[in-house]
Amino acid sequence: MSWISALAVYFVIWWLVLFAVLPFGVRTQEEEGEVTLGTDRAAPAVPRMWWKLLATSLVAALIFGVVYLAIAVFGVTLEDLVV
Repeated sequence: MSWISALAVYFVIWWLVLFAVLPFGVRTQEEEGEVTLGTDRAAPAVPRMWWKLLATSLVAALIFGVVYLAIAVFGVTLEDLVV
């Protein structure tokens, strides 16, 4: 696997994991009882994006490691995945 392919695979995995991690621990402004004027009451009260970006990067790195091992070390190809 070339480094460009590896970067592309990591990028796709990172985005997929980000969308899975985003809803974790979200409390809305309505649940907190402090709705800011001009915002939707369902908007997150404290989004904690830095924590979510860090968690996304770590989880994506673990998943990428497994994918890299499967492709580069064990030689898994797309033909192997087709039934």
